[in-house]
Amino acid sequence: MALSKRITGLTGGGSDGWDVYYKAKDMIEAGEDVAMLTIGEHDVGTDDSILDAMHAATKAGHVGYSMFNGNLNLRETVAERVTTRTGITTTPDNVLVVPGGQAGLFAAHHAACDEGDRALYIDPFYATYPGTIRAVGARDVAVAARPERMFQPDPADIAAAATGAKSLLINTPNNPTGAVYGRETLEGIARVCRDHDMWLISDEVYDTQLWEGDHVSPRVLDGMAERTMVIGSLSKSHAMTGSRIGWVVGPEEAILHMGNLSTHTTYGVAGFVQEAACYALGKGADFEEEVAAPFRRRRDLVLGLLDGQDVVRPIPAQGAMFVMLDVRATGLSGEEFALRLLDRHKVAVMPGESFGKAAAGHVRVALTVPDDRLSEALARLVEMAAELAGVAA
Repeated sequence: MALSKRITGLTGGGSDGWDVYYKAKDMIEAGEDVAMLTIGEHDVGTDDSILDAMHAATKAGHVGYSMFNGNLNLRETVAERVTTRTGITTTPDNVLVVPGGQAGLFAAHHAACDEGDRALYIDPFYATYPGTIRAVGARDVAVAARPERMFQPDPADIAAAATGAKSLLINTPNNPTGAVYGRETLEGIARVCRDHDMWLISDEVYDTQLWEGDHVSPRVLDGMAERTMVIGSLSKSHAMTGSRIGWVVGPEEAILHMGNLSTHTTYGVAGFVQEAACYALGKGADFEEEVAAPFRRRRDLVLGLLDGQDVVRPIPAQGAMFVMLDVRATGLSGEEFALRLLDRHKVAVMPGESFGKAAAGHVRVALTVPDDRLSEALARLVEMAAELAGVAA
C-alpha cells in the first residue's frame, strides 16, 4: 500500500546532516568514550522538588482526562507570567497548553497555513522546522540569516520572500546560533509581517537563557499582538525536556481553534504534568537563573578558550545553550570537520549544515557537559583546526 506524500515527504529526502550525531551514539553504545556536545539536553535532571510535585499530583488523583486546551490553573499561571514579563495583558483565553514546544509549533502552523501556502522560516533553523511546516501541508521557504551579520536576519531578505506567504517562523534566543534578535531587527520583521499580512510565529523557548542584550517578544510591538503566536516551554527553563509541557500564546480566536485541534490530536496534556508545571513556574526567576547559570558560565569559558587564536572563530552567543563556531579556515565543510573531529578525537559536535545552508562551514557546540570535559574537548577541536589550517594552535 502506498503511503501519503505528506508523511513520506516530512524530511524532504536526502541527508539531514545528523550523521555525526547518529555515529557518536553508536560509538557510545559500543563502549567508546565520546564527548557528546551535540543536542540541547541538560546535564542535570529535573529538580527533585518538581518531580515530588508531579508524584504528589498523581497521588492526589490528577491521572484522568485533563481539559483539552489546558487546565485553568496552568493557563492562568502562564498568562500571569507572560503579562509580567512582557507588559502585554494576557488572559487564560490567550493560552493553549500543549505537550511541549514542538506540538505548539505544529498547532500554530495549522492555525496560520492552508494546504500549499508559503510558510517562511529563518536559516539556520532548529532541525524540526521544515518538517513541521510540511506536516501541515504548507510549503517551507527558508530565508538565510548570514554569518557576516552574526546570523541576525535581514528584514529586507524576508520582505523579498514574503509575497504570498502566510507565516514567518523566528526563534530568539536562537538555536543553533545563539543570536538574540535586537529590537531593530524585530521591528523590521514586524513591519514585513504587517505589510504582507503574515502571521508571525515566535519560538521563545530559550527566553530564560539570555547572556547579552534584552529579549524582546515581538508580540509587544505595535500591531503585532493580533498576528503573533508565541511558543513557550518548560523544557529549557526548568530542565523538563521529557515532561513534554509547553504553551502557545496568541489571539483568542486562534487559541480557540487550536484547542479544537488538540481535541483531535493529543486530547490534552496529563494533569499531573500540568500540576508539576504550575509548581515549577511558581519557583520564580531565581530558580530559572539557577538552571541557566551553567550555560552562562560555559559560554564564557568557551569564548575565553578561543581567545587569542583566529582559526576557530566563535559567533559570540548572546543566549541559549550553544556556541556556533566558524571553521571555514580549515578548508572543510562543517560536516567534514565534525566527522573528522569525532573519528580522530572522539568529540561530537553538530555540523552547521544540520541546520540549513546558511551555517555551512560552521559547527555547533552544545554546552551540556561539565566544565572540565568541555575545556578538554575544545582544546582538541582547536588543535585539530589549527593543524588543518597549517598554523600553530
